Amino acid sequence: MSRITFTRNSTRVLAVSAAFLVAAGAAGVAAASGEDVTRPVPAAEQQAKPREAAALTGTGKMFRKTTEDVTFTFDAHLAERHNGDPSKATGTFKFVHLDKPGGKGGWAKGRIDCLVTGGKVATTTGVITETNIKEIKGGRVGFSVHDQGKNDRVGYSWGATGGPTGDKKLTKCNSAAPFEKLKKGTGDFHVTPWNPPYPEGD
Repeated sequence: MSRITFTRNSTRVLAVSAAFLVAAGAAGVAAASGEDVTRPVPAAEQQAKPREAAALTGTGKMFRKTTEDVTFTFDAHLAERHNGDPSKATGTFKFVHLDKPGGKGGWAKGRIDCLVTGGKVATTTGVITETNIKEIKGGRVGFSVHDQGKNDRVGYSWGATGGPTGDKKLTKCNSAAPFEKLKKGTGDFHVTPWNPPYPEGD
């Protein structure tokens, strides 16, 4: 029985042949799938999605010792091109306060009109566009969030008054400190920190 032996040159030839077969097979799969394997990848596709200047997203249910069901939801964003003007923030908010889950109560939602974040803390305001409490429609309300993982906190501009008043004079990005605790096991707030443009000397 003859024995097959491999020299250095024959090993190199086999390695190159194997690499060629793998490449050819991959190209065949791409061609079969309709992919244009000769098309260069545009630079825009190679770059990562631009980072937002700031953001506040997520939903959280407030801690209560009663049957009350209180929930806040935010989807607020400040685009990078508006980094120097937090009043150009966009997005939505919603809050619901029921006497018990599925029970009676009030709700409101609206559009975000300002967002400022620092580290894991965010302050945002918005104008109420829809609600079942007609007295507060069109008013501005403010919110604050401290993103602490599973121990987030929330605050709101009517924290000292007992309920939203429909104040149309509340200034943008103004709210009470995030004093409310979230109910254990709820909440997924996420804050993207803002890097404000600082003045530069001569």
